[in-house]
Amino acid sequence: MKKKDSKVKYTLLCSLLSAATVLFLLPGCGVGYPRPVSRTDFYLDTVITVTLYDVTPNEGERLLDGSMALIDSYEKLFSKTIEGSDIWNINHSDGKPVTIHKETRDLLETALLYARRYDGMVDPSVGSLSDLWDFGSGSAHRVPSPDEIAEALSHVNYQNILLEDCQVTLKDKDTRIDLGFIAKGYIADRLKEYLVSKKVESAIINLGGNVVAIGQKPDGSPFQIGIQKPFAPEGTPALSLPISHLSLVSSGNYERYFETDGKLYHHILSTRDGYPIDNDLSQVTILSQSSADADALSTLCFILGYEKGSALIQSLPDVEAVFITRDGEILKTW
Repeated sequence: MKKKDSKVKYTLLCSLLSAATVLFLLPGCGVGYPRPVSRTDFYLDTVITVTLYDVTPNEGERLLDGSMALIDSYEKLFSKTIEGSDIWNINHSDGKPVTIHKETRDLLETALLYARRYDGMVDPSVGSLSDLWDFGSGSAHRVPSPDEIAEALSHVNYQNILLEDCQVTLKDKDTRIDLGFIAKGYIADRLKEYLVSKKVESAIINLGGNVVAIGQKPDGSPFQIGIQKPFAPEGTPALSLPISHLSLVSSGNYERYFETDGKLYHHILSTRDGYPIDNDLSQVTILSQSSADADALSTLCFILGYEKGSALIQSLPDVEAVFITRDGEILKTW
């Protein structure tokens, strides 16, 4: 494979909590370094952990309070299920204009940019389809009928979303916005900005598998992280990578799925036929400076499959990827 120029740095990683999350196997920072200050909580429908390595305990707790408050505020803007959120208000507007916050506008603008650039393969208007399949409810799942899928698909079209400054209008009142393919990445980027503005130089943000490394460990070594092996027991690494100053996001068919009559149905849906993507991949991991980009690209490259997905990554500066095929083969773009 042709090697492209890249400034991207790498580091080790290891998965826990769910197939999409990661466990950081970090040795002690050594003599002269403060003990890490960490907090784990449940937001964004997943377990999240923020760990700070270069702060005092009191300062760390204050910054962790601020971090959790920031995540909570974004969830209350972007969630499609929290009544009164910007996305909930749009989805229940019956086609009437809705005024949204600047942060929601920025995220929706980025999501629409990806939809336009890649012909709707990732699409913020996919909500009617994702609601139909309902992978996130925890209830018993079923395969929707062809008629139900066709009806849901008829409302999936990013061009139905009219965004004018901080006002959104759905041109099809039955279109539903779902920002699941990019929202956690956007939030991770904003959380990184917050911590860096507070002079944090060594930290790990893990929003349920959307990982951001701020700097490196205090001793100058990279953070050690491992990528979850699809369908293996939690915490089983398929491979390990070193990362510093970088975001890493994984998407795969092992994260949310069910099986019926021997067939696996997972949450990454095609906007072409309305069914889960069926190709040669089990997982895609993207390494990028931007967690929002990594989030969107991990979903997009899974949809594209290895050949087209790897070609796309090769065309992008300072972005790399790891593809894991259904038969367990590991393919890298570097």
